[in-house]
Amino acid sequence: MFMASSAPLHLSTLKIPIDLFVKTKYWSLTLGDLSFTDSSGNLVFKVEGQSFKSAPLPPNKRILVDAAGVALFSMYRHHNGSWEAFKGDDSADKQLVFRVERKFKSLTRTELNVIVVSENRGDINPSFEIKGCPFQRACTIYRGDSIVCQTSLMYKLGKAFVGRCKFRLTIFPGVDHALVVAFVVIFFDGRK
Repeated sequence: MFMASSAPLHLSTLKIPIDLFVKTKYWSLTLGDLSFTDSSGNLVFKVEGQSFKSAPLPPNKRILVDAAGVALFSMYRHHNGSWEAFKGDDSADKQLVFRVERKFKSLTRTELNVIVVSENRGDINPSFEIKGCPFQRACTIYRGDSIVCQTSLMYKLGKAFVGRCKFRLTIFPGVDHALVVAFVVIFFDGRK
């Protein structure tokens, strides 16, 4: 007999890999917007960028919000290509969560180091490493030797041309999904 559980099921509690589908909005009047949906098409995360409709954000700022519209991270790009992410939206007390620094960049390959800020401020070793090719919508996020997340284009049988406006994000268990989504947003930011 099937018994219904009273506790809600959250994506981060699953012990299996999950797929999120990322869609870019080139056709809208909003720059830098991405949406992350589950396999049923339900919105899980959304990235807000520079907008012509509402109060414009600075061109170097992205905000990751959940399905309810609650701001999870505010991410800022610096002129040298590095990023800083703070918890929530623009509040008076900015709590730094992570920094991203470019390790290597070429025409076909990009590598980034992510340093998650912890209580131990002396730790300068990268917590995560991101490697891939933004043009092909392919990246892999590593924590040490373990793969945490991968992105890939949506290939279809019998279709020679694959669009780059929609791609798959596979998140493996044991990592905060919002944190990984923020890394993916930074990796693909500004790349057509």
